[in-house]
Amino acid sequence: MEMQPRLLESEDHWVTHMGAWFPGKRVVFRGHDLHIDLADMDWMALYLYGITGRKFTESQLKVLNAIWTSTSFPDPRLWNNRVSALAGTARSTGALAIGASIAVSEAGIYGLRPLIRAIDFLLRASKAVTSGIQLSEVIQEEINSGHYIYGYGRPITLLDERIPYMIKIMERYGMSMGRHVRLAFEVEKFLLTYRNNLHINAAAVYAALAADLMMNPREFYLFMVPCFMAGMLPCLMDTSLKSEGSFLPLRCERILYEGIARRTWD
Repeated sequence: MEMQPRLLESEDHWVTHMGAWFPGKRVVFRGHDLHIDLADMDWMALYLYGITGRKFTESQLKVLNAIWTSTSFPDPRLWNNRVSALAGTARSTGALAIGASIAVSEAGIYGLRPLIRAIDFLLRASKAVTSGIQLSEVIQEEINSGHYIYGYGRPITLLDERIPYMIKIMERYGMSMGRHVRLAFEVEKFLLTYRNNLHINAAAVYAALAADLMMNPREFYLFMVPCFMAGMLPCLMDTSLKSEGSFLPLRCERILYEGIARRTWD
């Protein structure tokens, strides 16, 4: 079978603007020497530069760092932290625990995927409002189309304890009144009259902040991939220091099974 020209062009040859390692000489990171040109970058700045190709200011990095801090809940009852806790109680490795926990963080209702939908909606809503459409019309059309307005509403409790913390940090660094942040709270005002329990949650605040920093949905998603990680490790450490298999065990008789009844085999 004849190879496609694009495959032949890439055989033993990879053209990239992202970077490369020259053994014993240097490492190039987006066209810069990692150990010379980018030597003073902290890890988050480098991480964001790798994703976006842009360098963020000190104040912007402080606020973005606060996003990761505010999502670091060391509670093993949370769905993704539970994976790390189970890994610890099963005496698995840290890498497997964190890798699996981050993988299940891509939940459909909460976690990473709703963040993409939240920023996507805010970017579309902002564009529509700029073109002269009323925000209420934009929201109503989204609802009528059968779509959730991601970033609003929260299970268990109406209010989100992360928001006051984030607003305080954003105010400290002069980033609380960005266009998309203001828009996110305007959406909340509408939704509170539409359904009185749809308060804004942290996902909308994070997404609005990212939009104000000119991140697109994919960049925002990639930035948020490690956001829960600092809360996972304490769960792993906690269960690994206790008796093996002791994390939330259940007796068989406590399991409420409603499936097919016990059967006998001839």
